[in-house]
Amino acid sequence: MSRAFVKEDGPDNTPLPDLPISPHPNLVTPRGLADLQARLLATQARLRALRAREDRLDRLPEAAAERDIRYLEARIASAILIDPAAQPLDEVAFGLAVTVEDEAGRRTVWEITGEDEAQATARRIAPQAPLARALMGARLGEKVVWTRPAGEVTLTVTGIAHPE
Repeated sequence: MSRAFVKEDGPDNTPLPDLPISPHPNLVTPRGLADLQARLLATQARLRALRAREDRLDRLPEAAAERDIRYLEARIASAILIDPAAQPLDEVAFGLAVTVEDEAGRRTVWEITGEDEAQATARRIAPQAPLARALMGARLGEKVVWTRPAGEVTLTVTGIAHPE
């Protein structure tokens, strides 16, 4: 198809709406900040590759990369870096690894990380998560109640450590 028949101002040329930014303070660990920076560099490289394509009829991938870059730049600019190694281990706080034991004796280790770094399958939770809110400020040996949709669970804090 000739470029003469391609509409230049179509819907794929308009910027995509920005991704939502959390209203919460953007606490990050050094690992979380490094991950945001690496994602930004990778997305910028992807955008350069997309712009270098010979056939650029579909501009939607470029618009998506530009949107992602805006999001990542905003998250990096608003980052509040907290080094877990500098946190005291007397109570559960942001950046620390917390070992809890449930009523059945099962132990689980959770790490409280920034929102962009949170990943439940890796046992990393954001400070705004119900479990993190229940744990924050708890001391070794203290019992906390985690309110979940399936019901309340009582957990005992059995360890507080700097993450590995």
